[in-house]
Amino acid sequence: MTAFRILLVTLTMALAAYTVIVVMEHGLGLFPIFFGDIAAMGWPGQFNADFFCFLTLAGLWLAWRHHFSPGGVVLGLATYVGGAPLVMIYLLIQSFRADGDMRVILLGARRAAA
Repeated sequence: MTAFRILLVTLTMALAAYTVIVVMEHGLGLFPIFFGDIAAMGWPGQFNADFFCFLTLAGLWLAWRHHFSPGGVVLGLATYVGGAPLVMIYLLIQSFRADGDMRVILLGARRAAA
């Protein structure tokens, strides 16, 4: 579990640093570029469409893990804006709350106990 937590922290910090540089160089115009690349039907758009599918799956998992409660649905929708950093920070927090039990981390306490 320690290695997993170190990986989550390392990836989050690396992506945050990369994001800061991109924002400084290109501004906050992510959405027109992201969806414009998809509309252009090239490899950057294919990658973005692939990533959008991953965000959808991650968001559905988060909402499901919280039994589609209002907070869980909001958290699931937040993945579209928060992306991997949101999911990595969420997993890090849950790894401590669950004392490293991957069943609880992935399923939630109620489902893991069943």
